[in-house]
Amino acid sequence: MGRGKVVMERIVNKINRQVTFSKRRNGLLKKAYELSLLCDAEIALIIFSSHGKLSEFATIDLAKTLERYRQFCYTSEGSNMNEKEGYKQVLILRAKYESILRLHRNYLGEELEPLNMKELHKIEKQLERTLSQARKRKTELMFEELEKLQQKAHDLGEENQQLKSKLEKGKYLQAVKESGGPSVVLRQNRLRDALEAFFTMTYKSESTTVTNIT
Repeated sequence: MGRGKVVMERIVNKINRQVTFSKRRNGLLKKAYELSLLCDAEIALIIFSSHGKLSEFATIDLAKTLERYRQFCYTSEGSNMNEKEGYKQVLILRAKYESILRLHRNYLGEELEPLNMKELHKIEKQLERTLSQARKRKTELMFEELEKLQQKAHDLGEENQQLKSKLEKGKYLQAVKESGGPSVVLRQNRLRDALEAFFTMTYKSESTTVTNIT
């Protein structure tokens, strides 16, 4: 049995509508490519989905084809030159905008199917350069943060040394105050040193005697 007649009306089911759109869009792009290849025709095809997603095909630069179309349609006598120029700028800006959006989607890994090997290689190189620059900037920020931490550690070390010096000075003054003056502290230190020297000499002498007896 043959296929039933397709009713030409809006498909209500959202999923079926999306599937039909994808199939017919791909078929239309394929037919446009075949027509340009078989007949050496200059073709520009622009499709917007219901969600605003752009699909396009052009045998040459899309902006050039649109400009050629504008010149063909708006070269009649009596056309206002300013309107022509304004429309031309609108077309150019629109084409640039759409090209930027398409390139952005490509960088996000979307809509890569229509691209050829050369275009994919170009996107790959650009992503590699972007990644390299991002890593370089990340390294610079890490070194800057490291320098800040090292400077902070140095400042804390100096502050700690100053506090230690003040603490030792405070202990010395407290000892002087409790002993009655610097001279008493000095005599106490000398007496302690003399006692330590005496005990050291005594220990060495006893060790030598025990060795000789042995």
